[in-house]
Amino acid sequence: MKIPRLVLAGATSGVGKTSITCGIIYALKKKGFSVQPFKVGPDYIDPSYLASISKKESFNLDVWLMGKEKLLQSFISNSKSDVSIIEGVMGFYDGFDGHSNFASTHHVSELTKSPVILVLDASKTARSMAATALGFQKFHKNSRISGIILNKIASQKHEKLCRQALQKIKLPIVGMIPKNLELVLESRHLGLVSTMNQKSLHKKLEKTSNIISKSLDIEKIIQIMKNPIPLKNNSKTSKKNPKVTIAVARDNSFNFYYQDNLEALKRNGANLKFFSPIKDKKIPQCDGIYIGGGFPEILGNSLEKNSAMRTSLKKLAEDGIPLYAECGGLMYLTNSIDYGDKKFKMVGLFDSETRMTKKMKLNYTKGRITSKNIISDKTHTLRGHEFHFSELSSVSNDSKFAYVLDIGDGISNHKDGLIEYNTLASYGHLYFDSSDYAKTFVKNCIKYSRR
Repeated sequence: MKIPRLVLAGATSGVGKTSITCGIIYALKKKGFSVQPFKVGPDYIDPSYLASISKKESFNLDVWLMGKEKLLQSFISNSKSDVSIIEGVMGFYDGFDGHSNFASTHHVSELTKSPVILVLDASKTARSMAATALGFQKFHKNSRISGIILNKIASQKHEKLCRQALQKIKLPIVGMIPKNLELVLESRHLGLVSTMNQKSLHKKLEKTSNIISKSLDIEKIIQIMKNPIPLKNNSKTSKKNPKVTIAVARDNSFNFYYQDNLEALKRNGANLKFFSPIKDKKIPQCDGIYIGGGFPEILGNSLEKNSAMRTSLKKLAEDGIPLYAECGGLMYLTNSIDYGDKKFKMVGLFDSETRMTKKMKLNYTKGRITSKNIISDKTHTLRGHEFHFSELSSVSNDSKFAYVLDIGDGISNHKDGLIEYNTLASYGHLYFDSSDYAKTFVKNCIKYSRR
C-alpha cells in the first residue's frame, strides 16, 4: 500500500511536537487533505489533541506494547485518509532504555518506512543549531530525516542566522515558528490536559494550530510525503456481528482509552455504549463494563455527588457482571480518593483507599498473568505500562491479584490486577491485541448475558 506519511520527531521532549503536529494537520486540512493522526508511545493525552484538530480518532504506535507486526498492522489498517501523520515521543532516538533504539520514534519511522521532520528548539542558540541537526542526521546510518522545523525563533535576525547555519547540512527548512506565549498549551500531571469536552481548550488548540500553520512551508512538507515507499498489508481482519453490549465510561473523568482496544472489542462482537459516571444516574443496559483511566481525583466532587451511579455500578459488580478497569477506573472502584485536603467517596467495591502522591510512577510493565480472569483464560507473559500519581492504601493481605510484575510497581509489592467478583482492576494499561484479551472479555460478557 502506498500511504503518504510523515513522522514529526523532536530533539527532546518539550520542543513543541504536539503543537506543531497539530499545526501541520491544520495546514493539510486547509489544503483539502483528510489526515489520520498517530502517536508514538503509550500516551493518551497527546492523541486527543491530534484527534481534535484532524476530526479523526488517533491511534497509538508503541513497539513495546504492540510488537512490530501488530504496530505495522494497526498503522496500515487505520491509514484510510489522504495522509497519515505520526507524532513522535521524547527525543528522536530515545527508546525503551539507554542502550538501544527499541521503541523509539526512530524505530517506528523505520518500521513504517516514513520520512521524518525533526523539530528543534532554537531559543538561546543560532549557529549551533546546525551542529545539533547534523548530529541527529549522522547519529544513525539511516536517520530518515528529510526536513527541519525550528521552534521559538526570537526575531528576523535570529531566523536569518539559523538559516545561514543550516545551509551547510543541506536539509530543507520547512518551518520557522516564532516565539509566542500564545502557543504554549496548558499541562496537567503527566502531559497536556485532555481535550475531552473542553470547549475553551478546543478553541485555543484551533487558534494555536492556525498560527503555527502560517509559519510552515506546507508545500515542502507535502513534497517530502510524495512518492511513499509501499508497505505490505498482510493483515486479514474480520468483524463479528454484535453479540453483547459493553458499557464504556467516557466523559471528563474517564477518557484514557487506546482506540485499538475499543476497535478490538467491536471486532470480537461487542456493541459499545458510552456513559458518563458524572452525569448519568445508572449504568446503561449492558453485559459488561469497561472503565479506563483519566482524572477522577480532579472531578472527585462530581463523582461523589452522583451516588446513584456509584450504587448502580457496585450492585452490577456484586452481581458478577464482567468489569474491567484501568488506573483511574481502579481508583474509582476504591472506597475513596484523597486529593489535597479533601476525601471523596467512591464506589467502594475494593476495601481500600486511594491517596495522591508527589512522586510519579511511570513505567513500562512486564510480568505474568498468574490467575484466570475476565480477559485471560490462561497464564502467560504480559506487557503494559503504568503512569500515575496515586497509590492504594490498606490493601488487604487476602486480596487476590491476577498479575505478578518483573518490571513495574503495580498496586502492591509488584502485584497488579485486583480481582473481586467478576471484576479485574489494575494500575497497568494493556494493549488488547497483544493477546486474546478482547476476545476473552467478550466471551465472558456473552456468558454473563446467558445466565
